[in-house]
Amino acid sequence: MTFKREFKRWDTHVVLSKRQEFVFATLLLTSGLILTQLVPVELRFLMVAALSIFAYCISSIVLRDDLGGVEWFTLLVLPTFFTCGVTLFYFLLPARWIFRVPVASLYAIGMYALFLTENIYNVNSASNRAIALVRAAHSVGFILTIVSYFFILQSLFAFRFQVGVLSFGVFLISFILALQALWAIELTEKISRTVYELSFTVAVILAMFAWTFSFWPVKLTQIVLLLSTVFYSTVGLSQQYLVERLYRKTAMEFLLVSSIVLGIIFLSTHFRRSV
Repeated sequence: MTFKREFKRWDTHVVLSKRQEFVFATLLLTSGLILTQLVPVELRFLMVAALSIFAYCISSIVLRDDLGGVEWFTLLVLPTFFTCGVTLFYFLLPARWIFRVPVASLYAIGMYALFLTENIYNVNSASNRAIALVRAAHSVGFILTIVSYFFILQSLFAFRFQVGVLSFGVFLISFILALQALWAIELTEKISRTVYELSFTVAVILAMFAWTFSFWPVKLTQIVLLLSTVFYSTVGLSQQYLVERLYRKTAMEFLLVSSIVLGIIFLSTHFRRSV
């Protein structure tokens, strides 16, 4: 009887609150991110895959309440892609801790914010939470989606794949990230046909941009920046369309951002005359 009482006391003490689970999961993932730099070079990409899968698994554990159906994809894909993108980008940094530690710290902050955001989506899809809280989650989720998109594309272009493979990769990444970002606006049990169609349209536009500017004589970072800006504008416009707030002024603001970046790309282009 004494043993059972002590066991119950111990079991009671180790119960973690939801926020404590988020902190614990964030620390585990951040530690894994740092460890990827301590393994041999030939094992680093294996570590990226392992850490991304671990991010999916641990996200499913901390977000397990009311998790079901399409949410196994829509709620868990962004933590997975965010982890994958930051880890791949981590390899592109100079091999100095003065660069690695700040990035790891920003990843930890972003991951914790992402857990909070996905938890709001999860709870709201089951029981209508305060609209202001959901709007805040939309803003954070959209920002982290753009960051994930930029990091993954930066790594994708760094591998210098053939233009066909590169364009298909951009299409796939754009479709998946756009799909979860647009679903977050509706928070339905099933992904609507409209969300599928908008996500496909966004992905096609980005793939066309990737194909075109792969032949453009500019730096890869500029191309990635342009694609990320176009992704921001097209997904942003699609989100406004879903909430029926796509006004002319809003559309012009989104398109202006992409136009400015596109103009900078054109001004920095250096064509060489063939002799």
